[in-house]
Amino acid sequence: MVQTVRSITILAGEKMIIIEKPQVSNRIFFGIQAFAPLNEWHRLKISFDDPLFRSYYALDGPARYFEAKGEGIFQGNIWGYNISSVNLLLSATEILI
Repeated sequence: MVQTVRSITILAGEKMIIIEKPQVSNRIFFGIQAFAPLNEWHRLKISFDDPLFRSYYALDGPARYFEAKGEGIFQGNIWGYNISSVNLLLSATEILI
């Protein structure tokens, strides 16, 4: 079992891969937490292997955390797109077996 923890800054208007596709092991858990100033509205789109963000999950305002667990969870790249006007600090965690 391997646990990976990353801190990532996504600048306002930028997008990037938050968690890369596992090459050898299988992902059984991942979690993404966004940190932004409390007085600033933020919006982060999370996409699953879709860098064009045609389908996404949004973390905005008070929603600052997303997680998935189990053997059948998504195994590809997880993208983040910061569409707010503030830079976001993210904490990303995954567990592989």
